[in-house]
Amino acid sequence: MDTRMLGQTGQKSTLLTFGAIVLRTLNQDGANRMVELVRSHGVNHFDVAPTYGDAEVKLEPALRAHRDDIFLGCKTKARTREGAANELEQSLERMGIENIDLYQFHAVTGRDELDAITSPDGALETFREAKASGIIDHIGLTSHGAPAVILDAIERIDDLETVMFPMNYTLLGKDDDEHDYRPVLRRAEEKGIGTIGIKTFAKGTWPPKNEISPGDRPYDTWYEPFDTQARIDECLNFTLSQGLTSITNAGDPKLIPMILDAAERFRTLSESEQRALMDEGSSRSSPVPKR
Repeated sequence: MDTRMLGQTGQKSTLLTFGAIVLRTLNQDGANRMVELVRSHGVNHFDVAPTYGDAEVKLEPALRAHRDDIFLGCKTKARTREGAANELEQSLERMGIENIDLYQFHAVTGRDELDAITSPDGALETFREAKASGIIDHIGLTSHGAPAVILDAIERIDDLETVMFPMNYTLLGKDDDEHDYRPVLRRAEEKGIGTIGIKTFAKGTWPPKNEISPGDRPYDTWYEPFDTQARIDECLNFTLSQGLTSITNAGDPKLIPMILDAAERFRTLSESEQRALMDEGSSRSSPVPKR
């Protein structure tokens, strides 16, 4: 699988980042097999979070065996200095490790959150202290929405090294600023910040659970995903054609083999191919929440 430089971190990340959220629905044996599957395809960048059930715990055996081969991203939703310190310690303990390669502010979608993070008693102080002491190597931020807030974070956090944000052809088919993440991508590239895409394989929002039967929601994902090889190929090729460093997989184990296959066959789409997908996606509901 091809790799790209993750901003100025010195890390060459594979085109696919393993989103370890998929481990939460597997038992330990299944989790071990899943990790070995993605590693057998060359994936070297993993991403996990305390909010992903027991995924951190299930990742521990792989980290014990292969820590030097895995660039590990983890996250916290804590916005205060003390809260972030406590959650960082908990994640290290759960995964049985002493260092996290990339530690990220998780799911930042409002300026109030950004204000809290960057305040004198905010989580950024914990991140900086942890980096100075070698507990973390790099600082990142993730967001499920609000491009303007991500742009603000890029300007306000001068030691920000990566950003993770939504990118797919449905979003780029919209014609409003709330769905357009291209300015984020451009600014990140200007500042040498690594970029990681999420929601690449989103088809649209799920119908409300009270309006459908369990069988009508066959995947354990936040959004309804595309689930054929041809469609997954289109999604991956489109998003990586925008120039991001890497993208994460959808959150259901059943989709991982097809996504791995697509990542190993990535090709850059022509302008006309991209335009056709954006035109198709423009009529779909957005899987990204508005702030």
